[in-house]
Parts: sequence; C-alpha cells; structure tokens
Amino acid sequence: MTGTPALPSRTEVAVVGAGPTGLALAVTLAEAGVDFVLLDRQAEGANTSRAAVVHARTLEVFDELDPSGALSAALVARGIPVSRFRIRDGARPLAAVDFDGLPTAHPYALMVPQYETEAVLLNRLRALGGDVHRPHEVALVSQDADGVTLTTATGETLRAAYAVGADGMHSTVRTAAGIGFTGSAYDESFVLADVVMDWAPGPSEVSLAFGAAGLTVIAPLPGAGVAGAGRRYRIVATVAEAPPVPDLPFVRALLAERLRGEARVHDLVWSSRFRIHHRVADRYRAGRLLLAGDAAHVHSPAGGQGMNTGIQDGHALGRALAAGDLDAYEARRRPVALRVVALTDRMTRVATALGRTLRALRNTLLPALARIPAFRMRLARELAELDYR
Repeated sequence: MTGTPALPSRTEVAVVGAGPTGLALAVTLAEAGVDFVLLDRQAEGANTSRAAVVHARTLEVFDELDPSGALSAALVARGIPVSRFRIRDGARPLAAVDFDGLPTAHPYALMVPQYETEAVLLNRLRALGGDVHRPHEVALVSQDADGVTLTTATGETLRAAYAVGADGMHSTVRTAAGIGFTGSAYDESFVLADVVMDWAPGPSEVSLAFGAAGLTVIAPLPGAGVAGAGRRYRIVATVAEAPPVPDLPFVRALLAERLRGEARVHDLVWSSRFRIHHRVADRYRAGRLLLAGDAAHVHSPAGGQGMNTGIQDGHALGRALAAGDLDAYEARRRPVALRVVALTDRMTRVATALGRTLRALRNTLLPALARIPAFRMRLARELAELDYR
C-alpha cells in the first residue's frame, strides 16, 4: 500500500520486486537477521489471482520459513487442497496422477489465488518487522567493486552490497547485469480466466485437457457463485489468437467446444490474454547482481510450476546470502529451472499435438503408462516439485 516506510539510503540486500519470489526472499532474510530493502513499483499488491496452485514442496518451504506450521496453515485455510491431477482428451479421461501417496506433510496441490499467497507471506514479513517499500520503480542499476547503486524513477538512490532481480520477465536487474535470457516464445496466445460455473468432474481434481484446438487447464478455486449457483474455477487455455480481454461469450464458446457439454458457465470474474515464453537466464549471478523467479526463468503454465519455482528460488537465495555461499545458489537452482522448463514444454507440446496419428498415439500411450505405479509416482513427485528439495 502507499505510505510504506521511506526508502533508506543503504542496506545489505536490495530486492527488486515484491511478488511471491521477492516476498519469500525477504522473509528468509528477515528470519536470518540480514538487513534488506524490498522495493516494488506498484502502489499496492495486485488483487487478481494469476498463479493459482501451490505445490507440496512450496508448502514445505513455508514450514521452513515458520517451523510452527502456522504459515502453511494460514495459506491452506485460504485454499482448496486437491489430491488428483487428471489428463484428458477433451472430456475423455486418459490418466490420473494422485498426490495423496506422496512422502510429504502436504500430499496435495493447494488451489489458492496468488494474492492470497502474497498476503500470507506479507503478513509473515510484517510479523518479523519487515515491509514492502512502495511505489519505487527502479530505473537504473549499476555495480562496482564495493556494491550496487539503485536509482529510482524519481531520482532516489539506494546503496546495497547486493541487488536481487525478482522483477519478472522484463527484469531491469537482469538487463543491468548483461545476462542473456535464452529461449523463445510459443506461437499460441494463452487465455487466463476465473469463472463461476458448473463442471461435471467437480472441484476434487485439476484437469489438463488435450484437444486439437489447444490445451485447457481447469482447476477449482475457493468461492461460490451468487446464490450458490456454480463455483469458481481457473481456466488456462491456448488459443491461436485470443482477444485482448476475453469476454463471457468468448469463454463460454471456448469451453463448449473443448469440454463437450461438461461445463455451464454462469459468470466471468476476471480474464486476460498473455503470451508465454520458455526461457532460462544464462547465469543467475553477475558480480553483485542476482536473479530469482521470473527474472531467471519463464515457461508454460502447464503444471502450475512457475510461482512455486520462484518461491523456492527466493528461499534458496536468502539462505545462500545469509550463509555467504552465493555460488551454491546458481549451482542448485538453475538446473531446477532447466528441468521445469523442459517438463512444461513437453506437457504443452504433447497437449497441442497436431495430426490425427500423433494424437492417437498419445491417447494410446498415456493410459498404458498411467497403469504403471512407478510412472504415476514419478510424475506426481515432479509436479509437486519434491525432487527439488
């Protein structure tokens, strides 16, 4: 919000970007007693849902940030635990991946809007005596042998020993560091929409639906419709060319085509169109400048990995800064990003496979593989990010 503390002139770690990644980093630094300043260019946090799933490994990170368990409990109370991820071809089930057998205290995917995740992290940060400095847009970042100078759009300066770019795909810090962002964009546009609807499978699962027209993800969200009509769901769909702001008729037509009568949409809560890239920063560090979250990696939303990987980046980087072992951060986290980008890219390309022969092969192989317990467990662990501990 506006009216946050005045920007100091000096700190140990300057964190640019107060999304989930920056907040997780700030909480980790606060827990370790490392002085930091967390800046964001927005006057207040976003209230749209954007990322909507928190996986098991991220909830474990919350427990590391607050060993009492209160932090993860606060987030779980705001969301819907879902134990099944189902892959479909339109309305036809192909494979199911269950999370309830995973070796974790959180054997489920938590469906919760991103603003709730940010609110829980911010509450924890404030309980530790920290806060977000808003609105401060970082316009210039320069480093020398002794530190980093950040200059805001209004001319204020902040001197830090290190600066972290948690400022998204178009990162100012990454640009200043001269770090390449290798990869490319998907041809399709993506539609993101929160709707109130009745959906035949119901809120007990997250579905990834294949189809000739594109990939469609359907996931439950907390909240019901007016007078109990329907409940909230998150829709993510690839579309050859979506309108800038998808409206209710567009979303209804899209789901009618792809879900074959399984969905009855009552209302559109929020929607947007976006383009997705699959890219990983060539390095996570250049001298005193470091990257985390979307500044370091972006990829398809298939599997809901993005925010989770970013939060885990923030936690790992905070621990590395506290321990003075920055080389370990990139060695640990960049291979994870490469693996996540590869997984989500495969999921997207398999989901959008063109040609009747390829689709038939996919629809034959997946059910066969899904009958193998080791395959189901491996995919469940990968989606839950438990192998990134």
